[in-house]
Amino acid sequence: MGAPPKTSSGDPGPTDHQYSGGAAPAFGGSDLIALDKEQRASIEVLVVDDEHSLRESCGSLLTSQGFPVTICGRGDEAMELVRRRRFDILLLDLYMSHSSGIEIMRAALDAHPDSLVIVMTGNPSVESSVAALREGAWDYLPKPFSATHLGVLLGRAAHAVTVARESQKKKSSTGSATTPDVSEDDATGLFGQSPAFQSVVEVARKVAATDASVFITGESGAGKEVIAQFIHKNSRRSSRELVPVNCAAIPEALVESEMFGHVEGAFTGAVRAKQGLLEAAHGGTLFLDELTELPLPTQAKLLRVLQDGIVRRVGSTSTDAVVNVRFIAATNQDPMDAIQENRLRKDLHYRLRVVPIHVPPLRERPEDIPLLAARFLKEFWVSHRGTDSEPPVFSGDAIETLRRARWSGNVREMRNVIEHLVVLASAGSVLEPSDIPFIDEGGSAGGADGTLFNAAVMDMEYHSAREQVLSQFENAYLKHVVQAAGGNISDAARSAGVDRTTLYRLMEKHRTRREKLVKESDGGSDWGD
Repeated sequence: MGAPPKTSSGDPGPTDHQYSGGAAPAFGGSDLIALDKEQRASIEVLVVDDEHSLRESCGSLLTSQGFPVTICGRGDEAMELVRRRRFDILLLDLYMSHSSGIEIMRAALDAHPDSLVIVMTGNPSVESSVAALREGAWDYLPKPFSATHLGVLLGRAAHAVTVARESQKKKSSTGSATTPDVSEDDATGLFGQSPAFQSVVEVARKVAATDASVFITGESGAGKEVIAQFIHKNSRRSSRELVPVNCAAIPEALVESEMFGHVEGAFTGAVRAKQGLLEAAHGGTLFLDELTELPLPTQAKLLRVLQDGIVRRVGSTSTDAVVNVRFIAATNQDPMDAIQENRLRKDLHYRLRVVPIHVPPLRERPEDIPLLAARFLKEFWVSHRGTDSEPPVFSGDAIETLRRARWSGNVREMRNVIEHLVVLASAGSVLEPSDIPFIDEGGSAGGADGTLFNAAVMDMEYHSAREQVLSQFENAYLKHVVQAAGGNISDAARSAGVDRTTLYRLMEKHRTRREKLVKESDGGSDWGD
């Protein structure tokens, strides 16, 4: 292609918002996705900004990498342009004279719904970025930004365009209809039908089509990872990996090696180079569960990856990789409390919380309990008994008992209870409240007399009963020893006569955190991750 057409107007604006880095650098984002010359030349890019220096610099960078680029300095001219011409990627300033970036985006998406829009803003805020994403933006780019940051983001967008084209070609060749990975009925059955949860699903569905970072909050077991999986499966990255990371389960001494990888000889025992989780998630999604458990130095390094995609392995003196990753983070704590307590970097929270999603606890959506109970009953019956026998059914009183339960462990606890019930149930039987294990009349877990287990355990097969009681013992012992040590894992391990790794493994097994254990000793919520 020849030189792309350009329109520009106005005097050069201030340069404090233009990218740093001078001449066009290597475009790390496109290198990562290995676009060939022909692919780059087929992706039309529009840059709209009323700052002369910024739009010229962005245009020069992208043109040098083989993308056909059109630049425009007036909002009204851009409006006419997008109405009569298709662009694959649009880089729009959010605040301009004549027409705003939002208005231009609406016009562009009305004409060409598959276009990807990236909004730029010198006054970034959670509210403005969320508003842009709800209007259809694919991602946002806060000013000032580096050339590398621009390159990585445009590389991800170009990757999304290429994948979408390949997917469309495949569907056309097979005659398949274009349908989401999770159907509307399947999504409703999987997540629940209450208004509170359906609003969560609706936000998740909208953000899935973008590449924006998502920050999910909610109690342990409420379904944060399920929401993350739903977002990934309905995104343009669904053909790539979703890599889950339990930040609370990685020993502090190993966390940087696990996240960023290491070179040979980086530390004792590093006998060969190792790829980190960030590189493993390249092209896909990285799910950071319990983000507030990540050490602050690691959070600082993670922020750098969010900004420019550059990964430097432990022990390396150079850039080892530039990754193209979508980030989803989650925590069962209040992020603002974690920031005030210096356990979460404010700037990292800001970058990850482009779209916040709060998953309500199960007790706040009791209308979902009958649906989930029936689903889990069927799932576990087929898993444990196969399809040759008739599954049991819940009586009305049993369903009411489940609805009254407090479910301090939320959906995860409910799954465990119903799986236990299925193991003991007879084919075709009607399940009554007395058949439901570990729920007393008040709906709380444990024996009614305060013992570690109730009488139902004595009627179980020996090995199942032993496993259940041992699990409850480990659970209670872990709570006691960590609380007694004031949350200090090293002191708790010495008191228990085991090493730190053993306690971390127990915490992972029972899906709990140090801070939650300590909080409960002060009269906090019921223990039960």
